[in-house]
Amino acid sequence: MANTDAAFGLRPVKHRNGAPYNGAVRPYYIPSSYATALFIGDPVVKTGTANTAEVTVPGAGVFHPGTMPEINKATAGDGNAITGVIVSFASDAENEVYNAASTERVAFVADDPDLVFEIQADGTLAATSVGLNAVLIYTNSGSTSTGLSGVELDTTSDVPAADASNQLTILGIPNREDNSDLSSANVNVLVSINNHTEAHAALGI
Repeated sequence: MANTDAAFGLRPVKHRNGAPYNGAVRPYYIPSSYATALFIGDPVVKTGTANTAEVTVPGAGVFHPGTMPEINKATAGDGNAITGVIVSFASDAENEVYNAASTERVAFVADDPDLVFEIQADGTLAATSVGLNAVLIYTNSGSTSTGLSGVELDTTSDVPAADASNQLTILGIPNREDNSDLSSANVNVLVSINNHTEAHAALGI
């Protein structure tokens, strides 16, 4: 049975020790000068700066200058680091489900280096790829209706390999009947962030 092709970005599911993901996030800042839309499930990276002015977020309070690191969408490909994954955005009457380009917003990011994420592969994935490293690919755009990211695990243009500078480590395949056909494209995969700004990278097996 063919796997469903429905990219959703990176979704936190548990910790490496097996404990379920408890929803923990940290607030990050998106300035109005950033001209790229962001979606739930998008991988992001710190820019090295922070909010320079006070930001008031309905339902979340006041964030004083310097209290939120600024983020951009993480670049796909070997050597490009990731800080975490967007789980949600602060309430916005204009745009609840995603953040439009050039719009100031607070994003809530799952940035624990020990998190395990689920992501869809863009092509087929061999069982022997478990334990290898991989990179991201932005074949699909994010959805302005669902708010979900279009990023996938790259198995076509940059195949999984033992490469310590790759962005992800493949941990396994979720054991579900609707996700069992490795001969079909778009299988969902369990990964950890290998090239993480808050941790050290490791060479895949």
